[in-house]
Amino acid sequence: MLSRLLKEHQAKQNERKELQEKRRREAITAATCLTEALVDHLNVGVAQAYMNQRKLDHEVKTLQIQAAQFAKQTGQWIGMVENFNQALKEIGDVENWARSIELDMRTIATALEYVYKGQLQSAPS
Repeated sequence: MLSRLLKEHQAKQNERKELQEKRRREAITAATCLTEALVDHLNVGVAQAYMNQRKLDHEVKTLQIQAAQFAKQTGQWIGMVENFNQALKEIGDVENWARSIELDMRTIATALEYVYKGQLQSAPS
């Protein structure tokens, strides 16, 4: 009877050990799956952040290039406007010079006409 009790006890202990071992393996498997899922989830976020950073870097480089081109083009436009302003000033100067010459020529023409009429009137007829 004692040996039967001992055998039953040992059998129950073996069953408990097997059940405990089975549960331990299941817990390890579940913990591994959880860890892998968490790492995968974090890796997706990290990968997305990395891709976003690469896109931002590319956009920054593109923007810098475009800004430099715009600055160069703006400088060219400013130069063209300054040249145009200078040309307008010169045209204005030429216009004023032409008016002055025209006024002088009219004055001379009037004086010559006056002298000519004076000579005609004083000439013997």
